[in-house]
Amino acid sequence: MDDLDSHVIELFAKEPRIGVLEASRRLGVARGTVQARLDRLAVTGVVTGWGPELSPASLGFPVMAFLTLEIRQGSGHNAIARHLATIPEVLEAYTITGAGDMWARVVARSNADLQRVIDHVLANSGIERSTTVIALAAQIEHRVLPLARVAATTPR
Repeated sequence: MDDLDSHVIELFAKEPRIGVLEASRRLGVARGTVQARLDRLAVTGVVTGWGPELSPASLGFPVMAFLTLEIRQGSGHNAIARHLATIPEVLEAYTITGAGDMWARVVARSNADLQRVIDHVLANSGIERSTTVIALAAQIEHRVLPLARVAATTPR
């Protein structure tokens, strides 16, 4: 990662439909340079996707919660992850250390609907117990651009 990579990423993050030619004009570099940088960033896994970002709230799922799952010994994290992947309201899940074994970020249409989502999650016999925390407001949304800026200016 260097400064140009950071600028390319930031420009495409802000204006994903800009196009390589216009990006090259704005950045003051050749079109081929921008395309090569984008290709390299994708191949190395720095850029993981180009799809639209969706708002669960705008899709009718304004309630967000975090579930801490305790997994029954011998059930395995992968089996639980496969179960969670079948539930559309589960946005992401992570194996964790500390209290609990896995975190899942879920959304629901309402607080009452959240109970349905939790029940669906707990339908797997490999999950022994769950604790739920409802998110009241997003203070900092998911972001990676500041990290890309730091990565471009800090030697590894």
